[in-house]
Order: sequence, then C-alpha cells, then structure tokens
Amino acid sequence: MKKLIVLALSLALVLVSVSAMALTIAVPNDTTNEARALLLLQSNGYIKLKEDAGITATKEDIVENPHNIEFQEVEAAMVPNIKADVDYAIINNNYALDAGLSPTGDSLLIESAESPYVNVVTVLAGNEESAKIKALIAAVTSQKVADYIAATYPDGSVVCVLENPTNGFDDSVDYDALAGQTISIAASPTPHAQILAIAKEILAEKNITLDIIEYSDYVQPNMVVEAGEVDANYFAHIPYQDDFNKENGTHLVNVAGIHVEPMALYGGKQADLSALNQ
Repeated sequence: MKKLIVLALSLALVLVSVSAMALTIAVPNDTTNEARALLLLQSNGYIKLKEDAGITATKEDIVENPHNIEFQEVEAAMVPNIKADVDYAIINNNYALDAGLSPTGDSLLIESAESPYVNVVTVLAGNEESAKIKALIAAVTSQKVADYIAATYPDGSVVCVLENPTNGFDDSVDYDALAGQTISIAASPTPHAQILAIAKEILAEKNITLDIIEYSDYVQPNMVVEAGEVDANYFAHIPYQDDFNKENGTHLVNVAGIHVEPMALYGGKQADLSALNQ
C-alpha cells in the first residue's frame, strides 16, 4: 500500500513538473521586431504587456505570462534556423519566405496587414531630393510594382500600400542627364530584391542601371547608406529604421513606403496551438 502511495505521489509530481515546463518561443532580438512579436502574442491573449509598452517593448515589459513562456532572443535572420529546437518561432516575413515558409499557409498566428510596420526605401538625409533618388522613388512606387506585388503575393503575405502609384517616372527629373549612370540600393533578397527587379526594368528604359545589392542582415544595409557607399536601401520597416537612428546616431530618412509584411508565429516542436491554449 505504501509503495502504491509513493508511486502515486511520484506520478503526481511528474505531472505537475511537466505541466509547469516552460514553452519556448524564439523571437527576433532587435528592439522593434521583438516588440512586434510580443504584441502579436498579446493581441491573441497569450501574454500581457505594461500599459505604456509600445513598439519598443521587450520581455521585461511582460506583466502577465500565464503560459510560462520563455523567450529565446535571436538575430532575426537566425530565427528560422532554430525553429525546430523551440516550441514556436515568430519570424519576420522576409526570412520566412527565404526559408520556404508560407506566412499565410504555414503560420499558426499572423498579424493583420493594418500595421505601422510599412517597409520603406531609406536614404541618407540630404539626398532626398537628388535626381537619382527621385528617379528611384518614381520607379519603385509605380503601378508596375503594385501589380507585381498583387500578382506574386495574392495570399496577402506581402501587401502593397501604394495609394497613388506612378507611371514609373518623375516629370521633374532630367532623365537624359542621368542616362548611363548607376543607382545602388541595398536590399533583403525576398521580397525586396524581387520587387526592385521591376523598378530596375523601368529605370533601364531611361538607360539608368539599378544595382541591387543583397544583404541577409538588418545592420549592414543601413551602415553602407550612412557611409555614402550605397545610394539607398529597402529592407526594413519604419519603426526599425527610426529606432536604428536613435540607437546608432545615424541620419537615415524614409522616402517611400512600399509594402507591409505581416509577421507570424510558426510551430517548431509544437504542430499547433494546443500547448498555448491549455
């Protein structure tokens, strides 16, 4: 009888221990994208943040964590690589696409496209009105780009935000004077470089070369623009760029908002949300 009691108590302790085990969720470790991930969880009722925590919230701002979630903070580009090692992973759309994931088909939770996280073309302050940048903006905010995004991402994984697309050209620009010149732009491979390929075709009509330089991280595209080595970049959203300037003393300005990429939560060790819904 005593052995049965001891066995029952041991089993009960094991069950309590298992139920108390933390769920691990991998999130980007940069301030704005970590906040974005936390806000996604809060909007679905899994955590609660301080009332004044906004788009720069961190895990230190969590005031309620009923599911005992542990957050593994990782460089944004690396989150897909550790997805299998954690229960869940919240991944930026561009890195999800690069990893072969469908944000709308494979995710378990996804943001609304109505968000402040508009991906923008960014330049060094003082260059906004240069002929090169005005020509670039006209091409990347064109109807051809809007049509490309709609046709390529009909599932809503990339949402165009262009309200008044251009015909690809700016009447104030002397394109003859720009003929034979090169405009350089740093970009993430997916979907930014793909979208820029449409702008490249437009600029080629005026004998202007668009040199698209691909980067896989969220730092170098800003640093090469700040240093004047590259004319512009197109890889990040507005809150990230604003925070980057604040943290690094850079002088980058956003000159055109192009699209939104809803961030999403994907299963790792967990195949569904049941572990979070217990």
